Amino acid sequence: MPQISDLSSVALVVFDVDGVFTDGRILIGPQGEEYKTFHTRDGHGVKRLMASGRQVAIISGRNATAVEHRMAELGVQHVFQGCKDKLKVLLALLEQLDISLENVAYMGDDLPDLEVMQKVGLPVTVSDGAPEIRSAASIVTRAAGGHGAVREFCDMLLNETDQ
Repeated sequence: MPQISDLSSVALVVFDVDGVFTDGRILIGPQGEEYKTFHTRDGHGVKRLMASGRQVAIISGRNATAVEHRMAELGVQHVFQGCKDKLKVLLALLEQLDISLENVAYMGDDLPDLEVMQKVGLPVTVSDGAPEIRSAASIVTRAAGGHGAVREFCDMLLNETDQ
């Protein structure tokens, strides 16, 4: 697994959604509608990350209208949902953006993220990520998924770049 030693070399940050941007719970209403809770500080971190010139992408195994709406609000252009093969989606995006795996940070929390995390330069997880994911991660946030973990990691990247 390639490792990034200099955080300023991260050109693309990819996030899973459930368990990273959210606490992993899925609320389903009486008509089958799905609800997700997003932390506002995470959104601000993502906006600052994009303003710094880094690319941001979402690769999620599930489809959710709430994710579409939230990422549109944040201005995230690369949103992929319903992905059964996250690595294949990432590799296609990297070709489009002309970025190498070594310059990618990926933040996931569960087994569907493991293959991608083993290939990118900087694998990251949340404090409550699955044990296998925590073992594969170079960085484990102090915050849990849905509780500011995204912001914590964004700030880490931005602070490293500022120094």
